[in-house]
Amino acid sequence: MKVQVLFFGVTTDLMKLSEMTLEVNVGLSINDFRKLLHEKYPQLENLSSYAIALNEEYTSGDESLSEGDVVAVIPPVSGG
Repeated sequence: MKVQVLFFGVTTDLMKLSEMTLEVNVGLSINDFRKLLHEKYPQLENLSSYAIALNEEYTSGDESLSEGDVVAVIPPVSGG
């Protein structure tokens, strides 16, 4: 099944793109999706932490992906 992946902040620089469509297994959990990203795109391992949002809501990682979901990879943000 296909999901849309959006990258923000430094993850855009690391991936050299801001979005892509990714083919994943039906029912893949967000935690397993994170592992898949690290396997396919090792440049993300350089990032100490990042949040994942599923369909515009932050996720704990236990949720499962469905066809057409939008997954956002959001790095830590700081500023003043």
